[in-house]
Amino acid sequence: MIASTDASATPDIICIGETMALVTPTDAPLAGAHQATISLAGAESNVAAGIAAAGRTVAWASRLGDDPLGIRISTELARRGIQLWTETDDVAPTGVMFKDPGAEGSSVLYYRRASAASRMSPGFLAPERLAGARIVHTTGITPALSPSTRAMVDQLFDDARTAGARVSFDVNDRRALWSRQDAADTLARLADAADITFVGRDEAERIWGTATASEIRQFLPGCSLLVVKDGDVGATAFDGDAEPVFVPAPTVDVVEPVGAGDAFAAGFLAATLEDRPMAERLQAGHNAAARVLRIAADMPPID
Repeated sequence: MIASTDASATPDIICIGETMALVTPTDAPLAGAHQATISLAGAESNVAAGIAAAGRTVAWASRLGDDPLGIRISTELARRGIQLWTETDDVAPTGVMFKDPGAEGSSVLYYRRASAASRMSPGFLAPERLAGARIVHTTGITPALSPSTRAMVDQLFDDARTAGARVSFDVNDRRALWSRQDAADTLARLADAADITFVGRDEAERIWGTATASEIRQFLPGCSLLVVKDGDVGATAFDGDAEPVFVPAPTVDVVEPVGAGDAFAAGFLAATLEDRPMAERLQAGHNAAARVLRIAADMPPID
């Protein structure tokens, strides 16, 4: 049984995927730390937060453990105006992620194997639940969690289209979750099958060997709308047979890069709901990403 914080308002966008508790040491690397903060980390909920901040209705669907960390996550997302379509698992826990800061940057440790979210399976969202939504969004993290979540994503693509929604997919490769070959094959299949696909140029080169935006488009010809992000260079959109549109990224004093890609997707999707010209959609993505790049958090601040 999926519980919702608001069953009356049909969301414009539904985001589905795992959100974990995030523990970040504040006084030293993890091995010697005595103080830490607890927040949350999840690509799909980051996107949901950005869409809510843009003034659109959005739902986040997932499973959480019956534990204080699950309560903490759901409380924070509800505070941001996100509808919660969640199941509570009284056996499997909420996943946890630790940041380990170091001189060369932060590394991460995942404790998400056999988490509540990894137990999502086909039919987790019944097709009738998707009715009325315009976009269903997920990422390449979700199919990497378990065989059942991979099967769920495959069915989600079909069910979303049956319900009349477009499928949005952010490649978001996570090396720690699966083998390079498994990731390359599965992510290519899903990215090419989506209606809207986001991928980083460097990410695509790492997993598929495609060095340029044009090469990525040739590699993913089936995707209706492909958005290739190239860090501080800019982003290029390939919309069907139309000429590609490139918009340069603004200059930003970066505080923390984590979450910027999710913010970009949120800004772009919110502008897509308004059927704005492609250059404006890309600019909206850049503006949303810049807002997150300037702060230490992964989500935009609540105004």
